[in-house]
Amino acid sequence: MSIKAVRRTMTAEPGERRAREIVEAAREAEWSRPSFAKGLYLGDFDLSLIHPFPQASPDGAARGEEFLVRLTAYCETLDGRLIEREDWVPDDYLKGLTDLGVFGMKIPRDYGGLGLPLVHYGRALMLVSSVHPSLGALVSAHQSIGVPEPVKMFGTEAQKREYLPRCAGGAISAFLLTEPDVGSDPARMGSTATLSDDGSAYLLDGVKLWTTNGPIAELLVVMATVPKHDGGRGGISAFVVEADSPGITVENRNQFMGLRGMENGVTHFHQVRVPVENRLGKEGQGLKIALTTLNTGRLSIPAICAAGGKWALKIGREWSTERVQWGKPIGRHEAVGKKLAFIAATAFALEAVFELSAALADAGLKDVRIEAALAKLWSSEMGYNVADELVQIRGGRGYETADSLAARGERAVAAEQLLRDMRINRIFEGSSEIMKLVIAREAVDAHLAAAGDLASADASLPDKARSAVHASGFYSQWLPGLVVGKGSVPGAYREFGRLARQLRYVERSSRALARRTFYSMARHQAGLEQKQVLLGRVVDIGAELFAMSAVCVHAEALRASDPTKGRPAYRLAEAFCEQSRVRVDELFRQLSSGTDARDQALARAVMKGDATWLEHGVIDASEGTGPWISDPAPGPSTKASVRRTYR
Repeated sequence: MSIKAVRRTMTAEPGERRAREIVEAAREAEWSRPSFAKGLYLGDFDLSLIHPFPQASPDGAARGEEFLVRLTAYCETLDGRLIEREDWVPDDYLKGLTDLGVFGMKIPRDYGGLGLPLVHYGRALMLVSSVHPSLGALVSAHQSIGVPEPVKMFGTEAQKREYLPRCAGGAISAFLLTEPDVGSDPARMGSTATLSDDGSAYLLDGVKLWTTNGPIAELLVVMATVPKHDGGRGGISAFVVEADSPGITVENRNQFMGLRGMENGVTHFHQVRVPVENRLGKEGQGLKIALTTLNTGRLSIPAICAAGGKWALKIGREWSTERVQWGKPIGRHEAVGKKLAFIAATAFALEAVFELSAALADAGLKDVRIEAALAKLWSSEMGYNVADELVQIRGGRGYETADSLAARGERAVAAEQLLRDMRINRIFEGSSEIMKLVIAREAVDAHLAAAGDLASADASLPDKARSAVHASGFYSQWLPGLVVGKGSVPGAYREFGRLARQLRYVERSSRALARRTFYSMARHQAGLEQKQVLLGRVVDIGAELFAMSAVCVHAEALRASDPTKGRPAYRLAEAFCEQSRVRVDELFRQLSSGTDARDQALARAVMKGDATWLEHGVIDASEGTGPWISDPAPGPSTKASVRRTYR
């Protein structure tokens, strides 16, 4: 692209307002149930919402534990290095998972599934991911965002009877939203579903990208725009589509930095006939269905990250004890010991964050949309940091592949694979940058409701004046409550022993965060939505406070249920909280002294071409290999389909 074209793109920014309107209309606006995480951002630290730790029903827990015993025995027979080496999951592995009921773990028993609690579903993901992360990706893409979840939540009874037993029985499914030119901006969606003249079906056209499970799926959930028509509102809508329908071509099986063995492709639709009975919900509800599905669907990634943390801790501990340098195990050298302590404390926190979020979702009494989003964001970032530190502890062996280590007679530790596989979690199901914007929107919802037209760039001065009166009434009651709280009282939360001071810190920091958010709203008003880095820091502070809260209640729950775990759990929780406090204090500092404005000015200058001279002296082998974004050709596909079936 020429420099002039870049300048036109920067100044025009077409469709930005429309894109925001579409997403805003799709979000769940009501808060009918309490939310612990939402309270954190408003200075309302209500520990009673998460303590005592929520527990699964005795029946659900018993069935979940029995299933995990059988799944563990099966996973021990699988060869993850084979998947890594061959870049595919053998069909007999998929059949074995099917026979165990893995593809129906979250599906209610009335529809042929196992009906397991979300906590045990996540623990199952930990197990299969520890064999190979592509197995976790396959199972979670099928059940967390594939056909079972949206059909269970939004399907008619006939749709549930039709599709849920098939999915539980091994009909792998996929979720198709992303397109070559559509990532997090649904307003740009190009796929269409046009109602037929007789009104009996939709004709589906378009191309979908990064379709996890797409090359082997039997059923698809497809998002497409329905043009307005007589008797229909149109808009982005969701459809269940048979993957072997005429007109569907899986054009490519994509390959990635990590997750070898993952079935991920490009799917082309040309005049694919989809019966109207296959539409989920109403026309125009597709994006809402997708976002609602993700509220709990995102918890699969925290579970997978927790598995990576647990494995990293095991390898880090054993290697730091075994490897001797300068007369003592390397773990006793402070530089390595600090990394091992970080891995141990963070692994405990990763487990706590998943377990708490999933348990809250299982209980069904709290609104967990922010908790699930925070868990996904925080776990994916910290899980990757854990993998990076493990590679550093292992040194040259950390950079070497497992097969290479085995070939020269050493233990086949796939540390470098963990680093590659964990990287995608910061992008999957909403990149970290998008997650921060999503969470920020929910976190400041009360402020936006109070501010009214003050937060609107299009409102008139009289409207802003009226909103100012309303806002002053809200804040005159809310702000005084942020001055003093339970965290300022010595001895508060004494039932948590030496973790009480950590909870007092969380409570004080929650009030401080709410005050700082208010100051930012007052200063920037309608411009706050453009302060993405500032909002990101606000979200990150809340994420750390949520993680600190999770480890404290998790440690206390372990102490109460098993005193032999209580002491080490408290030590891990305390270590994590101390490490987290360092991060929180730095984030607070950066709220007022960052380099955001200067960095943004530099970024714009770079995009204009002011520093192209700095790029000289290297070879760019990608030049001339193709456009940055492929332009899907209309009409039938010209490629042979690479879709395959495993049964």
